[in-house]
Amino acid sequence: MLALSTPMQSFAQDLKPFADTSRLVSIGGSLTEIIYALGEEKRLVARDQTATFPEAALALPDVGYMRALAPEGVLSVTPTALLVIEGSGPPEALDVLSHAGVDYQTVSEGFSHEGILAKVRAVGQALGVPDKSEALAAQLDTALKAVEARTAAIPERKKVLFILSTQGGKIQASGTDTAANGIIELAGALNAVTDYSGYEALTEEAIIAANPDVILMMDRGGDHGGTDAELLAHPAIALTNAGKAHAIIRLDGAYLLGFGPRTASAVGELVDALYGKAL
Repeated sequence: MLALSTPMQSFAQDLKPFADTSRLVSIGGSLTEIIYALGEEKRLVARDQTATFPEAALALPDVGYMRALAPEGVLSVTPTALLVIEGSGPPEALDVLSHAGVDYQTVSEGFSHEGILAKVRAVGQALGVPDKSEALAAQLDTALKAVEARTAAIPERKKVLFILSTQGGKIQASGTDTAANGIIELAGALNAVTDYSGYEALTEEAIIAANPDVILMMDRGGDHGGTDAELLAHPAIALTNAGKAHAIIRLDGAYLLGFGPRTASAVGELVDALYGKAL
């Protein structure tokens, strides 16, 4: 699971180089991806459950889910430094970890082009490799600008409903200030729901009123995701443009919502699915 509804913060971040990164623990899948992209993975001794890419990261010890951390689990790997993404928790666990005598820093989350670059630079500052992080930020900036240029002149932007969960037949969907909202905007589309922040269960009336052109979901199993057939059989979904056109897009959650080194690729894939590769 990802930190999906952290409010966007100021892009400027001022992290200090850790004194000792010989036993670094990274909490937050995008931070771990950035560390690998910087070529600094040799410092890592553990990861959290959201760090599923690259595949090599899966060989690291797992200290738990980022929103349900247990201090003893994190500290069991005897870290010398803790790099934690904003939105981790619970607060009482973070309080213990930040006072455990281990160098501890938080990286702010921002679900935008600029937020990704700020996150990369913050990781580089913390690891003492600002030159590497500037080079990576420049590379990602170029890639993001290229995919954004594809959608700059779209005459009619599609409305997208991001569904987080269909558990129990209830449609849990994204409003504003979420990773889902951010990726929809980067792909040149419009969030179909903008009257609340975060994630909420939608009534059938609200779904019909939102009338999305496309439904976007994380590609995952279990009751949370539901099948396309189950989703299209939902009485309110069936009445929307998306339901009538059977327009459902599913992408890997960490890839789609990570806001890290792979985001430009994820945005490009979403643009292809929304508007076609010819755009």
